[in-house]
Amino acid sequence: MPLALVATRPSLRDHIDRRIFNAIWSRSLVYNTCWEDPAVDRQALALGHDDVVLVITSAGCNALDYALRAPKRIHCVDANPRQNALLELKIAAIRTLAFEDFFRIFGEGYHERFECLYLERLRSELSPFARQWWDRHTHWFTSRRGSFYFHGLSGIVARCVRGWFSAQPKLRAATIDLLDARSLDEQRRIYDERVAPVLWNRAVNWIISRQFVMNLLGVPHPQRRLVEAQHADGVAGFIRESVQYVFRQLPLGNNYFWRVYLTGRYGEDCCPEYLKRGNFERLKAGLVDTITVHTNTVTGFLQQTDERISRYVLLDHMDWMSSYHPEALREEWEAILDRAAPAARILLRSAQARPAWLDSQRVGAGDRPLREILRFHDDIADALQASDRVHTYAGFVIADAPA
Repeated sequence: MPLALVATRPSLRDHIDRRIFNAIWSRSLVYNTCWEDPAVDRQALALGHDDVVLVITSAGCNALDYALRAPKRIHCVDANPRQNALLELKIAAIRTLAFEDFFRIFGEGYHERFECLYLERLRSELSPFARQWWDRHTHWFTSRRGSFYFHGLSGIVARCVRGWFSAQPKLRAATIDLLDARSLDEQRRIYDERVAPVLWNRAVNWIISRQFVMNLLGVPHPQRRLVEAQHADGVAGFIRESVQYVFRQLPLGNNYFWRVYLTGRYGEDCCPEYLKRGNFERLKAGLVDTITVHTNTVTGFLQQTDERISRYVLLDHMDWMSSYHPEALREEWEAILDRAAPAARILLRSAQARPAWLDSQRVGAGDRPLREILRFHDDIADALQASDRVHTYAGFVIADAPA
């Protein structure tokens, strides 16, 4: 029987958690980099020049990756305007800066002249909200004590991890050797002998299981419950299993997700596609202009646009909507299907290996479950999930709308 979160009367804990999560989310940049692997998405999406894409903005990295495939248009939609402000800053920097300055800002996370570049080149390219936000946060790129990637909510967690590693020189040295390993066998040996015995202990397990830490990473309580329902060792066990899979099963030489989280910077040979010189020049030459930014909900945007969307990248927000806002989730799916081009491809991620709400959520005049309306590609999704370099989601879903 699939695991499900049934919409019930919220408990006092639910109310408190929702208030804390909303208070944090509504004031903060949550994600300073995307934690969904676009290499997996590229294979699943098979983007063509006529495609119109809707993607939840997050940190904008993956939208820039998709733009390199030259689709007709990419609509980046996020209800958090700070996430859109970050993408706006990246787009402004692509349009106005040389690659060397661009990489120092978003590759190394530090540029001593950022405030000057911001005032002279970038600020005038931004929307009013983005200007207001970055006017107050230019220091994120100029502090010698840390990188841009140690700011924002997820950055706070990364900074704490770095601080903890720095306090344990042997673990820090082992982690550096792990990232520089030249083979999977070497990675496994370093992880098994020098990292795992020190990394996992009661204190670490307790800390990573706290809801406050989950909130900083953008994981509300309903998603946490999904993880706990599927894993015997709860959140700590799931995280430990995910980290172990990445470090023991996947080459770290091109795993820029974990490198930036552990070190605060990318390398020119280990970074997102938009940070590579040739791709930067292609974006500057016009591909970046395929991207438009919208501060809105997915439902709100779809109800306002006349375009048919042929590719949807919806991340994992439906996990918590299925518990907190089931009626809003129904409304969103009706908008998705209403604006979908024939056989539109839909990608989403979940804390569940097989999201139960796909069976329980009913939409349309016939009140049919999504599992009957969409055509799923579970075999392809499972194969691609195995190579996902982030590996923090239990479920990856590829589905097509009706033809």
